[in-house]
Amino acid sequence: MPDSPRRRRFRASALLAALAVPGLGAGCGGSSGPATLTVLAATSLTEVSDEIGTAYAQEEPGVRLRFEYGAAPDMADRLSDHDPADVLLTADTASMNEAKEYLAGPPRIVARTSLTIAVGPGNPRRIRRLSDLTRPGLRIAVGAGTVPVGRYTRQVFANAGLTVRWSSEEISARAVLDRVRSGEADAGIVYVTDLRSAGVAASSVPIPADVNVTAAFPAAAVQDGDHEDAANAFISWLATPAAQKLFNKHGFATPSAPR
Repeated sequence: MPDSPRRRRFRASALLAALAVPGLGAGCGGSSGPATLTVLAATSLTEVSDEIGTAYAQEEPGVRLRFEYGAAPDMADRLSDHDPADVLLTADTASMNEAKEYLAGPPRIVARTSLTIAVGPGNPRRIRRLSDLTRPGLRIAVGAGTVPVGRYTRQVFANAGLTVRWSSEEISARAVLDRVRSGEADAGIVYVTDLRSAGVAASSVPIPADVNVTAAFPAAAVQDGDHEDAANAFISWLATPAAQKLFNKHGFATPSAPR
């Protein structure tokens, strides 16, 4: 089956991610080297995954992690095409449920976060509250309804009883954030943890806790993967204090902590 442009972009980004991981490259599939787990992960986990890969290599010298980032529909496409993968790490349980026929067991929540309004540096359009997003003339970016951040965003609007007319729908929270950072959108709904990655390139307007939602990040081993035992061991490690410390460093809450 020929690749779509979206799948070609995913494969290109996956290759770049693999080349960025120490110990991966030519010869990484050799029998003399460590086992390599391919982890299909949400793009919102990019920064913390870099540190997780380093820490787990020290914890388990016989295992290396190869993170390949993409949007939920792209990862589902890869699993349906039986592309090699060992672990699926998504940004909501709905995405996991859509891929359940390809999973080796029930998913485990490994991190949580919540949503915020991303605006340009200094908040030039003077957006002060969630209801300001209904103002005419504002360019609002949101996640598409088929991706986790889009589902969460629509839940927030419903909780607040707001009808928001957005100007663009994006494939991920990072894509929403990019719209705001580039000035193509006046505001966008993203994860709090994504906003941290923007540094001074974006500002934040909080969403009240009584209408905000908790975004859960579940992980599961992929059925018929080459290293199912190692995949389950890695998922268990993600719940340990050492791993949770890394998640916390990047603004994620531990699974048991309320948001």
